[in-house]
Amino acid sequence: MRAVGLLLLLLALCGSGAQGELKETETTKTTTPDIWAEVRALRDMVVELKVELRNVQAAVTDSESQVEELKAELMVTNVYTRLSSSESRIETLERENTERKVAFYTALTDSGTVGPFNTDITLKYSKVFTNIGDAYSPSTGFFTAPVRGVYYFQFTLSGQQTGTMGVKVYKNNQRIMWNVEYKEEAGVEYVTNSVVLELMAGDEIHLVLPTSASLYDDTNNHNTFSGSLLFTL
Repeated sequence: MRAVGLLLLLLALCGSGAQGELKETETTKTTTPDIWAEVRALRDMVVELKVELRNVQAAVTDSESQVEELKAELMVTNVYTRLSSSESRIETLERENTERKVAFYTALTDSGTVGPFNTDITLKYSKVFTNIGDAYSPSTGFFTAPVRGVYYFQFTLSGQQTGTMGVKVYKNNQRIMWNVEYKEEAGVEYVTNSVVLELMAGDEIHLVLPTSASLYDDTNNHNTFSGSLLFTL
């Protein structure tokens, strides 16, 4: 009986050991597939990261190319802007240079006696010999200052018949000079005068024949009106 008990005890121990080995095997079998699954997942992540990295590198390369194109466009734009600015500056300088060259010389008429009239009359010096800058208008008799500056003007009057000959000089609507001569006898007489004026751009100068006064002019140009820009301000 004692032998049978020992045998049963031995079998029990063996059975217990076998069950332990079985459990260990099952645990190993369960753990091993999990590790390989994680390894495969990591490998897939690495592959995805490589793909993303290539995409990022491609995007960076494309961005660098776009940046270079933008730099080139910016350089062209800057050059164009500077060129346009230079052209505009050149045009401005040319216009200013043209405006600074102002001079005119005119004579009154070839028709003989002018006046007298019962009102003041703006004299239109119709014979234009010099008109640099086109500041004088023979159709109106007005000189218009193209730029601010100091101008010199001169006029010569001539009359043949008895009575009054004279002229008024106007700056815009302001009379700044009135020269008059009374002729008791017929014949040619002259009056010459000049004036230096500071004018703003757009200021106008014109000469007026006073009421009851008369002048005489013909192809010999006895009555003249001239002026020029001395310097700008």
